Amino acid sequence: MINTTSLAYLGDAVYEVIVREMILAKYPLDAGKAHQHAVRYVSAGGQAKAARAMIEKGFLTEEEEHLLKRARNHRTMSRPQHADPRDYKYATGFEALLGYLHLAGEKDRIAEITSEAFRIIEE
Repeated sequence: MINTTSLAYLGDAVYEVIVREMILAKYPLDAGKAHQHAVRYVSAGGQAKAARAMIEKGFLTEEEEHLLKRARNHRTMSRPQHADPRDYKYATGFEALLGYLHLAGEKDRIAEITSEAFRIIEE
């Protein structure tokens, strides 16, 4: 019942926490250096790369892919400041998917998707 923009808003926060936990576990550095490491994961480009690869590989379920694409195609008035508009749309879809899974209580699936996203981004 929640629109995809709201799901992306929530999913952004969910993903940010997961990335920060992962970065601090790998690199127990000061906050400035941790932020430098996190940027590649939370940027629209990194999220779009992961989303595209997961769609191409068939990693997502049909329902997950449908939601991601629906959110990606949702018309919005916001414009990306530091990202390619196509990457921004895929990143929005990726975040909406995570928001949806969070509300559905699918913690294990979120962990699978974010682990795969990290792997893809690190390639």
